[in-house]
Amino acid sequence: MPPSTVNPMSPDASEHSTSTIRIRQPESTDGLALHELVAQCPPLDPNSIYCNLLHCSHFAQTGAAAWSEQNLVGFVSGYRVPERPHTLFVWQVAVSTAARGQGLGKRLIRDILDRQGNQDITHLETTITPDNEASWALFRGLARDLGAAVSDSVLFDQKAHFHDRHGSEVLLCIGPFSH
Repeated sequence: MPPSTVNPMSPDASEHSTSTIRIRQPESTDGLALHELVAQCPPLDPNSIYCNLLHCSHFAQTGAAAWSEQNLVGFVSGYRVPERPHTLFVWQVAVSTAARGQGLGKRLIRDILDRQGNQDITHLETTITPDNEASWALFRGLARDLGAAVSDSVLFDQKAHFHDRHGSEVLLCIGPFSH
């Protein structure tokens, strides 16, 4: 099992091909490495280490970790929306600089959707700030791959919810789809 304190931007993490990346369900010991990965992936908002530990334990069934050797190079955290249990809400997609441009974010999400126990998921939601072009491209590409409709609307407004301390968060809805 990889150690949980590996810096995702260490020299050992400088080059990763898709053939050397292993995707698996998170384990609680991945929490600190997840915290460090998110810190290296602006504009992602950092969470507490404790929150990351919960994503890697309580929400492991709806998360995916990508490891290359001893380095966490990608992670998707998510959960089923309590009022809509067939909907996966993707909280964060973090991919290290060294592993970008290989479709890893999409592979991580597909791993979650294809996992036994998640095959009843028919919708996916996430929030994205209007200026996060990489996330828009990732989720629109995923919707195309799934052959699913896409809609969006502001969920958390810059003024009303964030008092101008953060940009608006747009809710992107994908679905229905089958996989």
